[in-house]
Amino acid sequence: MPRRNVDEDLRSDVLVDIPKHLATRFGGSGKMLKPSRTSIEALVKKVPRGRVLTISLLRKVLAESHNAQVTCPFLTKRALMAIAEDAEAKAPFWRVVMASGEMIAAFPGGQKAQAKRLRSDGLTIISKAGKGRIANLRQSLAAL
Repeated sequence: MPRRNVDEDLRSDVLVDIPKHLATRFGGSGKMLKPSRTSIEALVKKVPRGRVLTISLLRKVLAESHNAQVTCPFLTKRALMAIAEDAEAKAPFWRVVMASGEMIAAFPGGQKAQAKRLRSDGLTIISKAGKGRIANLRQSLAAL
Protein backbone atom coordinates (compact mmCIF):
# COMPACT_ATOMS: atom_id res chain seq x y z
CA MET A 1 0.00 0.00 0.00
CA PRO A 2 1.48 3.39 -0.96
CA ARG A 3 2.26 5.84 1.80
CA ARG A 4 -0.27 8.63 2.23
CA ASN A 5 0.94 12.10 1.20
CA VAL A 6 -0.68 14.29 3.84
CA ASP A 7 0.86 17.53 2.56
CA GLU A 8 -0.89 16.95 -0.76
CA ASP A 9 -4.16 16.34 1.11
CA LEU A 10 -3.81 19.80 2.70
CA ARG A 11 -3.63 21.73 -0.59
CA SER A 12 -7.35 22.15 -1.16
CA ASP A 13 -10.68 21.68 0.58
CA VAL A 14 -12.35 18.47 -0.52
CA LEU A 15 -15.80 17.13 0.36
CA VAL A 16 -16.06 13.35 0.55
CA ASP A 17 -18.73 10.93 1.70
CA ILE A 18 -18.29 9.88 5.31
CA PRO A 19 -16.87 6.35 5.06
CA LYS A 20 -19.44 3.74 6.11
CA HIS A 21 -17.12 2.31 8.77
CA LEU A 22 -16.90 5.78 10.38
CA ALA A 23 -20.58 6.75 10.12
CA THR A 24 -21.30 5.79 13.75
CA ARG A 25 -18.27 7.75 15.00
CA PHE A 26 -19.36 10.88 13.11
CA GLY A 27 -23.06 10.61 13.92
CA GLY A 28 -24.29 9.18 10.63
CA SER A 29 -23.77 9.44 6.94
CA GLY A 30 -23.23 12.61 4.96
CA LYS A 31 -20.28 14.69 3.85
CA MET A 32 -16.90 15.12 5.52
CA LEU A 33 -14.66 18.08 4.78
CA LYS A 34 -11.01 17.30 4.24
CA PRO A 35 -9.75 20.81 5.05
CA SER A 36 -6.90 22.63 3.39
CA ARG A 37 -4.15 24.28 5.38
CA THR A 38 -5.33 27.59 3.86
CA SER A 39 -8.85 27.18 5.32
CA ILE A 40 -7.50 26.29 8.76
CA GLU A 41 -5.03 29.17 8.67
CA ALA A 42 -7.70 31.70 7.60
CA LEU A 43 -9.97 30.70 10.47
CA VAL A 44 -7.19 30.70 13.07
CA LYS A 45 -6.15 34.20 11.95
CA LYS A 46 -9.61 35.43 13.01
CA VAL A 47 -9.01 34.49 16.66
CA PRO A 48 -8.24 37.76 18.43
CA ARG A 49 -5.69 38.28 21.17
CA GLY A 50 -7.15 37.27 24.54
CA ARG A 51 -9.43 34.63 22.99
CA VAL A 52 -9.07 30.96 22.06
CA LEU A 53 -10.71 28.45 19.77
CA THR A 54 -11.14 24.77 20.57
CA ILE A 55 -10.25 22.21 17.94
CA SER A 56 -13.82 20.89 18.05
CA LEU A 57 -15.27 24.37 17.45
CA LEU A 58 -12.76 24.95 14.64
CA ARG A 59 -13.89 21.70 12.98
CA LYS A 60 -17.57 22.58 13.47
CA VAL A 61 -17.23 26.05 11.94
CA LEU A 62 -15.32 24.65 8.95
CA ALA A 63 -17.88 21.89 8.38
CA GLU A 64 -20.78 24.33 8.53
CA SER A 65 -19.09 26.73 6.14
CA HIS A 66 -18.78 23.92 3.58
CA ASN A 67 -22.23 22.34 4.17
CA ALA A 68 -20.61 19.21 5.56
CA GLN A 69 -21.57 17.18 8.61
CA VAL A 70 -18.01 16.93 9.94
CA THR A 71 -14.42 17.99 9.32
CA CYS A 72 -11.68 15.36 9.23
CA PRO A 73 -9.98 15.41 12.65
CA PHE A 74 -6.71 13.94 11.35
CA LEU A 75 -6.23 16.55 8.61
CA THR A 76 -7.33 19.36 10.93
CA LYS A 77 -4.59 18.46 13.41
CA ARG A 78 -2.06 17.96 10.61
CA ALA A 79 -2.85 21.41 9.18
CA LEU A 80 -2.49 22.99 12.63
CA MET A 81 0.87 21.27 13.08
CA ALA A 82 2.05 22.42 9.63
CA ILE A 83 1.15 26.01 10.58
CA ALA A 84 2.80 25.69 14.01
CA GLU A 85 6.00 24.30 12.50
CA ASP A 86 6.21 26.95 9.76
CA ALA A 87 8.26 29.95 10.90
CA GLU A 88 6.76 32.01 8.06
CA ALA A 89 3.13 31.35 9.09
CA LYS A 90 1.22 34.32 10.50
CA ALA A 91 -1.71 32.48 12.11
CA PRO A 92 -1.67 32.43 15.94
CA PHE A 93 -1.86 28.62 16.21
CA TRP A 94 -1.25 28.78 19.98
CA ARG A 95 -4.79 30.17 20.38
CA VAL A 96 -6.22 26.76 19.47
CA VAL A 97 -6.75 24.46 22.45
CA MET A 98 -8.31 21.09 23.19
CA ALA A 99 -12.09 20.89 23.76
CA SER A 100 -11.40 20.78 27.53
CA GLY A 101 -9.32 23.95 27.35
CA GLU A 102 -6.06 22.03 27.78
CA MET A 103 -2.91 22.98 25.93
CA ILE A 104 -1.84 20.95 22.91
CA ALA A 105 1.33 19.06 23.80
CA ALA A 106 2.24 18.42 20.15
CA PHE A 107 2.77 22.11 19.38
CA PRO A 108 6.40 23.27 19.22
CA GLY A 109 7.68 23.75 22.77
CA GLY A 110 4.83 21.69 24.17
CA GLN A 111 2.20 22.76 26.66
CA LYS A 112 4.50 25.11 28.56
CA ALA A 113 5.33 27.17 25.47
CA GLN A 114 1.68 27.39 24.47
CA ALA A 115 0.66 28.41 28.00
CA LYS A 116 3.35 31.11 28.02
CA ARG A 117 2.09 32.56 24.72
CA LEU A 118 -1.52 32.49 25.92
CA ARG A 119 -0.55 34.22 29.17
CA SER A 120 1.15 36.94 27.11
CA ASP A 121 -2.16 37.24 25.20
CA GLY A 122 -3.81 38.03 28.54
CA LEU A 123 -5.40 34.67 29.31
CA THR A 124 -5.30 32.91 32.67
CA ILE A 125 -3.91 29.37 32.65
CA ILE A 126 -4.62 26.90 35.45
CA SER A 127 -1.96 24.24 36.00
CA LYS A 128 -3.08 20.95 37.44
CA ALA A 129 -1.19 17.64 37.43
CA GLY A 130 1.38 19.09 35.04
CA LYS A 131 -1.21 20.10 32.47
CA GLY A 132 -2.28 23.63 31.73
CA ARG A 133 -5.78 24.62 30.75
CA ILE A 134 -7.64 27.84 30.10
CA ALA A 135 -9.46 29.31 33.08
CA ASN A 136 -13.02 30.32 32.21
CA LEU A 137 -12.93 28.60 28.84
CA ARG A 138 -16.47 29.59 27.85
CA GLN A 139 -15.76 33.29 28.41
CA SER A 140 -12.46 32.98 26.51
CA LEU A 141 -13.88 31.46 23.31
CA ALA A 142 -13.66 33.55 20.18
CA ALA A 143 -16.95 34.37 18.47
CA LEU A 144 -16.57 33.34 14.84
